[in-house]
Amino acid sequence: MTLYSDASRTEAATASAPDAPDEGLRRTLGVDRRRFLSTCTAVAAGAVAAPVFGAAPALAQEHGRDRDHGRGGQVLVPPHKRGIILYTVRDATGRDPLATDLPSGFREVFKQLARHGYSQVEFAGYRQHANAPGGASLESVEGAKLLRSWLDEYGLRAQGNHGFIPPSWPLTTADLDTFKKHLEIANILGMAHMGTGGDPTGSSYRADWDVAADKWNALGEIARREGIKLYTHNHDGAYGFLLDGGPLDDQGRPTRSSGIRKLEYFLKVTDPKAVWLEMDIFWAHVAQYKFHTYTAHDGSTRKNVFDPAGLVARNNRRYPLFHAKDGVVSTTNGMGYDMVPFGTGVIDYTTFFSRVGQRNYHNPMIEDDNSPSATDPAQSLREAKISYDNLAALRKRRH
Repeated sequence: MTLYSDASRTEAATASAPDAPDEGLRRTLGVDRRRFLSTCTAVAAGAVAAPVFGAAPALAQEHGRDRDHGRGGQVLVPPHKRGIILYTVRDATGRDPLATDLPSGFREVFKQLARHGYSQVEFAGYRQHANAPGGASLESVEGAKLLRSWLDEYGLRAQGNHGFIPPSWPLTTADLDTFKKHLEIANILGMAHMGTGGDPTGSSYRADWDVAADKWNALGEIARREGIKLYTHNHDGAYGFLLDGGPLDDQGRPTRSSGIRKLEYFLKVTDPKAVWLEMDIFWAHVAQYKFHTYTAHDGSTRKNVFDPAGLVARNNRRYPLFHAKDGVVSTTNGMGYDMVPFGTGVIDYTTFFSRVGQRNYHNPMIEDDNSPSATDPAQSLREAKISYDNLAALRKRRH
């Protein structure tokens, strides 16, 4: 297991300095021949498959500028960095356009999100209702070209996807081929990042995290050769304490902790040039509530309260994406919070975004698992607008 040094971290950070142009701009200006041809094909597909609606390609950016006009203070999340993961509006992409007047399918949902002001989307797979334009599955090269034409039509950028990470290790040929297909799809869509919605491993043991790190280093290097940053997404368990010492149990596994958290260890043993992270800020705060004491190697009980913003600040360039979801206090569900639309809860996003800084590097994606409603079909897109407005309203506090 290779431990990646502070020097390698510094090298990676220097390569993407805070004042450097936005990664998306560099990718747009510096496309290689393969991406150039993919983009040309996507534009051509758009000309055939999608009519042009006036100034629609600038829709998202124009809305972002309009919403910020005349407001004082430093904007914490610039308009071009305001995004949403499509899982939040999965009911809308999945509903039958022949049975409703509400936006349905990817194309109409893109149009509505652009009207709300969003500039970016993160996919959660490429499936929609079978009656929507393009059919049920767009998880193909041709499907990606169609999706790209719609993104371009409404001035949106694809920033990531919670998609396929090979379950096998060592990699099977079939898994490797599928992984490469998803990288090709990501490049057609213009993504700088591609990832997953799960943790690298659900284990608490260091040996399992070592195996996960070997796998992710290998996958990350494959992605890097294709111009993609591969990222993993966290839930609360990944910020629990690693079991890495003390007496062994009857299966020879450690029972106590050095106090390092699982994803902190993962950051140390993965290559900062190949492996990236997306912090789900809600689940990080759930981890803060749940995992605040541990049993040290000597058997003593020690306290260590998790600081999500502090971890990001120490590893800032490793966290290009966030899930921005909010919560209200709960004393009954075991998590400390119940999920609510962004800006309607108690998680202090003004402080969080102020502390992590680098506002032109990070990509916050609005998420609310509970937005779809069985009784109110318009709820998820309505709450997406509420969340956008609250994200746009964040300003750095004046001292």
